[in-house]
Amino acid sequence: MIPTMATHGCPPEQHRVQLQDGVMVTEECALCGYRITYGPVGHDRAYPPARPPLAGPRRNGGLIAAVLVAALVAGGIGGGIGFWAANRNDTNSTTVSASGDPEALNRKPTSVSGIAQKALPSVVTIEAQGATGEGGTGTGFVYDKQGHILTNNHVVASAAQGGRLTATFSNGKKYDAEVIGRAQGYDVAVIKLKNPSDANLVPLPLGKSANVQVGDATIAIGAPFGLSGTVTTGIISAKNRPVASSDGGGATPSYMSALQTDASINPGNSGGPLMDATGSVIGINSAIQSAGNGGGGFGGESQSGSIGLGFAIPIDQAKRVAGDLIKKGQPVYPQIGAQVLMRDTGDGATTAQNGGADGSASVTPKGPADQAGLKPGDTITKLDNTIIDSGPTLISTIYQHKPGDKVTLTYKRDGKEHTAQVTLGQRTGDK
Repeated sequence: MIPTMATHGCPPEQHRVQLQDGVMVTEECALCGYRITYGPVGHDRAYPPARPPLAGPRRNGGLIAAVLVAALVAGGIGGGIGFWAANRNDTNSTTVSASGDPEALNRKPTSVSGIAQKALPSVVTIEAQGATGEGGTGTGFVYDKQGHILTNNHVVASAAQGGRLTATFSNGKKYDAEVIGRAQGYDVAVIKLKNPSDANLVPLPLGKSANVQVGDATIAIGAPFGLSGTVTTGIISAKNRPVASSDGGGATPSYMSALQTDASINPGNSGGPLMDATGSVIGINSAIQSAGNGGGGFGGESQSGSIGLGFAIPIDQAKRVAGDLIKKGQPVYPQIGAQVLMRDTGDGATTAQNGGADGSASVTPKGPADQAGLKPGDTITKLDNTIIDSGPTLISTIYQHKPGDKVTLTYKRDGKEHTAQVTLGQRTGDK
């Protein structure tokens, strides 16, 4: 279910409406601060919730407006469930021993149990606390022997400015950590352990998400509702699923051409590894589609759990982003140099007629799109062989590439179809 003000959980009398730029309409809850913005906007602005995927051949899988708030257990007021569960996890558990031949309990290294036993020591539970006390719990995994941990931006964002980060391993050892770099548009972040000298750091092996096929087995590890070391299994149920996601708090939205899995992913799984049948990481669990009322805030009883629709950032993309964050401290985004409308019409991504809300040009002069001949009002319908049904789908598809890549755009102008080759430009840093 796509979040609306009506479903976010607070009384309707708390809702306030304001007009932005003469076009944008924002509803904001005076009680909890939850906000939704509607209207045609640019890349760096909020966008209206998209409708669910429609049946029919015209869509390339359909745009999903996933709810990131449902993938992160937040602390502070309303975060009781996740932390209560985390506390119970370690203090009230009971161990039962089974009799029988010990040899019969041996698991093959390629079994789910074998893969989990090998991977669990490399997965951490991340606790992020902001300077004012807000925060939450997510997951991450060891990226290299230097102590870098790969996770989601929305897991660590609250602690990025003067907050505190800790990473706890499966053996119970906890380390302070610092943010090395964040990419809001990709929802990827790299943190680093401050004093990992006594940590036995074993990076998880990275696979190739480009080789993943629908039906492949998946294994997800994380801390759903604060329950560290939880292992779930499933399959890849779809590839290249365009997902536009937001944390519900007005932050810059992120876009991904996601791996879709039915492995159970719940609040707290964010940032954890999605692995294949060999134990290699093929994605970073990032978002879930919610069917309940969990789209309205962080933590609390309103959060929804898994309905079998989880989305992971492909590791090929995440690896490239992590490299930029470690080397430069900033993300690098490919771009075509055009502002597109973010409404989900199903007909394509249309370049804005009147430029961006900030006064910028619809098609950047001398930018990639301009040099390829695109004009305001053109509707992009394909990028290479990928069908483009909306602005977010276009951005998600572009983000699979890197600056300097050459792509072929198919677009419509005055009812006629045209093609143009575009060399992708770049933007460094988040706006």
